[in-house]
Amino acid sequence: MTGADGGQAVSVRVHPAMIPRSHPLASVREAFNAVFIEAAAAGPLMFYGRGAGGDPSASAVLGDIVAVARHKVAGGRGPGESAYADLPVVDMGQALTRYHISLDVADRPGVLAQVATAFAEHGVSIETVRQQGGPGEGDLAKLIVVTHRATDAALAATVDALRGLDAVDDVASVMRVEGS
Repeated sequence: MTGADGGQAVSVRVHPAMIPRSHPLASVREAFNAVFIEAAAAGPLMFYGRGAGGDPSASAVLGDIVAVARHKVAGGRGPGESAYADLPVVDMGQALTRYHISLDVADRPGVLAQVATAFAEHGVSIETVRQQGGPGEGDLAKLIVVTHRATDAALAATVDALRGLDAVDDVASVMRVEGS
């Protein structure tokens, strides 16, 4: 990834996200955890194993302590050794992701235009829009917006602007969308 200074950087994120059923992370179940990595040279990689719960967590912590002790005794730097160790970590605000935003909006003409303008003013491109509800179902409708890739900072500014619109009753949820 490219950093703020134009040089190489690493993007590191841990957050809830929507993923397609076809994504490798979608198969992670029960007491298992996974880490999914996309590397320019190696492509997509996934590390998978037990991780939640008493015995698996205790085993993982004990394994980490043993690994640290071994590296200390051997005098090595251990896991910190990497071609990426000296690269800066990209600020989360600059990480590019797609988003799924659910809004409760006034059910009247012109609301979609106001919402679309808020996205446009912050440089966030809309991929799809779906409205649920309508005439006869009350004064509010549910508007679901999925964006193209945008920075976290641009989306945060967009959400702040949406919350300020009279036509928006509530920003019900904002979820990152990973994968295609």
